[in-house]
Amino acid sequence: MSRGDSRVLYVPAGGGESRWVFGDKYTFKADAETTGGAFSLLEAHVPAEAGPPPHVHEHSDEAFYLLEGAVQFTDGEEVHTVEQGGFIFVPRGSVHGFKNLGPEPAKMLAWFTPGGTEGFFKALGVPAVEGAPPPGRAQVLKDAEDAMKIVEKFDSKFV
Repeated sequence: MSRGDSRVLYVPAGGGESRWVFGDKYTFKADAETTGGAFSLLEAHVPAEAGPPPHVHEHSDEAFYLLEGAVQFTDGEEVHTVEQGGFIFVPRGSVHGFKNLGPEPAKMLAWFTPGGTEGFFKALGVPAVEGAPPPGRAQVLKDAEDAMKIVEKFDSKFV
């Protein structure tokens, strides 16, 4: 889809490609290709005690809307506990990370503007097959190793 394309993008409930990355399940609802580069939207299922380490996106803003659970976000030195219905906006250049605080998986939407950063998630992990269990610890460690090789290609860096 190009920026001038007037077609509507529709993704039904349960739709979109899903991947296990770092033990989290990410479902791609919209990406740079389907939005003409405007944004990307991912649905994230984050297991208990999971979440990414502190990192920064130099050229994209990121926003999160929590659908279920409670997640602790770090923004530099500040810590925010975000619960169901809460929203966080992370401007480009801000060091941030998050961790699921609850015993159950947290579910949230993550936006990147402009789109393109979702390529990082698509380049890592393994496909999430409905009904199949998540991959084990070995895959999480492989994702971490592979991420270090590609992170800067996708407008990010770990700090």
